[in-house]
Amino acid sequence: MKYNVVHRGDEISFQLMHTFHKLIQAHGLIHEEEQPDIVLSIGGDGTLLHAFHRYKEQLDHISFVGIHTGRLGFFADWKPDEVELLAELMGESAKQNDLRVVKYPLVEIQITTGSGQIETELALNEFTLKGVDATLVAQLHINDELLETFRGDGICISTPSGSTAYNKSLGGAIVHPSLDAIQIAEIASINNRVYRTLGSPILLPKHHHCDITPRTNQNIVLSLDHVYMQRSDIVSIRSMVAAGKKVKFARFRPFPFWSRVREAFIGYDMM
Repeated sequence: MKYNVVHRGDEISFQLMHTFHKLIQAHGLIHEEEQPDIVLSIGGDGTLLHAFHRYKEQLDHISFVGIHTGRLGFFADWKPDEVELLAELMGESAKQNDLRVVKYPLVEIQITTGSGQIETELALNEFTLKGVDATLVAQLHINDELLETFRGDGICISTPSGSTAYNKSLGGAIVHPSLDAIQIAEIASINNRVYRTLGSPILLPKHHHCDITPRTNQNIVLSLDHVYMQRSDIVSIRSMVAAGKKVKFARFRPFPFWSRVREAFIGYDMM
């Protein structure tokens, strides 16, 4: 089994990386940067997002696992003092050729530009669309039927695994990542006697799509997880659950999703 490590770049993560290299190579795993079987992220959820985008063209054979060096993350669920146990379990999994994984859905974005080109992107957490120097104005179509004309700060489209991130701060629902769905949440929409939007988050199942058509030549900022780009050439953006593509996370021990939710947002204090 081949592995690689992506780290945050701070001193703690750097030292953990060297410790892990020594431990895991004693179990016979091979360090391979270009085409690994497992990618270990050391840092936080942001570091794992970087790892995902680095290897997003190889999702069919790569699994991810994360060690967090700050607070517990939804993707990075191992602690620094558990690095020896993680290396041992990875070694045992490789020896038995029995790698257990969970698969999470992704959001696919198809950007149509003024030149007629179509750019396809993937996001693990969310995709957002915001106005730069003016209110964002855009039509939203669901399955080719007009839903609303949006006016406001922006629109966030998240995956189930990203539902606990920016989407949650917008009042969106927390969605279990076993559901193949995407969620659309409005960012500070304008609602008065003249302009109206639905004003509620929307869940779309797989095989459904949402088309966002911004006002012509509008200057907007797109974000795909941690990647930002400013554009003025976008004609429309189609978003949907990515067909046939999922991200895989290696599971060397149980850690239920709702336990992560409780620990991240509520804590362990019981009555």
